[in-house]
Amino acid sequence: MFIEIARAILISVGAFYSLYLLVYATFLVISVTVGASELYKNQQMSRLHNEISHEYYFPVSIVVPGYNEEVTICDTVHSLLNLDYRLYEIVVVDDGSKDDTSKVLIEEFKMSKVRRKIKKSIRCQEEEFVYESYAYKVPVVLIRKKNGGKADALNMGINASRYPYFICMDADSMLQSDALERIVRPVLTDENLIACGGLVRIANGVVLENGKVKKYGMPKKMVTAMQVLEYERSFLASRILFDMFNGSMIISGAFGLFKKDIVIAVGGYDHGTMGEDMELVVRLHVFCRKNNIPYTIKYETEAVCWSQAPESMRDLRKQRRRWHLGLFQSLSKHKQILFSRKFGAVGFVSYMYFLVFELLSPYIEIFGILSVIAMFLLGMVTTRVALTYTIISLLFGAVLTISAFFSRIHTQNIKLTADDIWKAIWACIYENIGFRIILAFTRMTAFIGYKKKKLQWGKIKRVKLNQ
Repeated sequence: MFIEIARAILISVGAFYSLYLLVYATFLVISVTVGASELYKNQQMSRLHNEISHEYYFPVSIVVPGYNEEVTICDTVHSLLNLDYRLYEIVVVDDGSKDDTSKVLIEEFKMSKVRRKIKKSIRCQEEEFVYESYAYKVPVVLIRKKNGGKADALNMGINASRYPYFICMDADSMLQSDALERIVRPVLTDENLIACGGLVRIANGVVLENGKVKKYGMPKKMVTAMQVLEYERSFLASRILFDMFNGSMIISGAFGLFKKDIVIAVGGYDHGTMGEDMELVVRLHVFCRKNNIPYTIKYETEAVCWSQAPESMRDLRKQRRRWHLGLFQSLSKHKQILFSRKFGAVGFVSYMYFLVFELLSPYIEIFGILSVIAMFLLGMVTTRVALTYTIISLLFGAVLTISAFFSRIHTQNIKLTADDIWKAIWACIYENIGFRIILAFTRMTAFIGYKKKKLQWGKIKRVKLNQ
């Protein structure tokens, strides 16, 4: 009797897992196809744009929060000074760093201390000192404050910013020279736009000169190369598709544009979540829908930010645990969205996607794989069936991932060496064989000691950019 019940459970789990894979595969095929089509369309529009002279500028504040970023912060600010844009300011917020983050900035950019009281439109810790420099084409501002976490540092940057739109980005990232110009374009065509996300790409293995890609190559370490493929697939898949029904629920903290007054109206970034970037976007949806405010949240495929990725499995696991816990916090805090007619496709499609294919996916994948293995060991499926099932799953994932990667590479007019192509192919295979399973186990552990976790900066080992 027990054996029969166990067999029935295994069959049910295996059937659910197969259905899950089928639905997810269908979604990925549709989203990657739509995404690739949009990339080629945008490429043609970009060529047209480059042939026509445009003179449109409106002021933008770039907010760069940081904690112990002395290794990369100067490179980041230098990249921002090379942007092909006129009216902007750079606001760096040092969140009580224990290293020389403030010191290296002050020395590198010849900054002077000023007396400036920051008006607190949204809650944040008090500033300790303010430095400014007007020696460059745009103002560079440094605010040193008491440690309060990334959300608190971002709120300080918003409070200190002078302009009606602000960019949030990470201190270990660099923008392409045309990134600011490209990410503001949607604002000029859509008066209801309140937020716009840019494309985040892996900077490891890339050399930028004056904001332009001088050399592109796959990272040396396989763990980083697999993240390159993962990022390209992720940004190409869901984000472009969700744009079609105003359903984007996340803008990466590494690069995003926001309308300041609406962010202040919702209270700024949340101090109580590890996923402050996603939580803010979801809260913007809730606020606008409840108050019947017309709004648009978009994703701009051609606005590129190059961000440093973890180069060790230890740092990567820490990052993904933090991301998964932040995802859980954001979804649970705004669970009223699910299946709510007021939120339309956001509640029925976007929320369901993040719930099933992001939050619950590690559990479904792990238990699904274990059920298939158990059925094979118990003789419930033949060797041929098990091998066919496995090969089809792996090949499908590999082909889809590599297709997304080369679509992006082609539309960016980037040329790869033969070694880089082979490394991308092998990274694609390794990712589908074991990398996804390792990350699934990692994400499952995110809730261990959940109530005891403190909201701290997510830290990875930094290296100099452009190396």
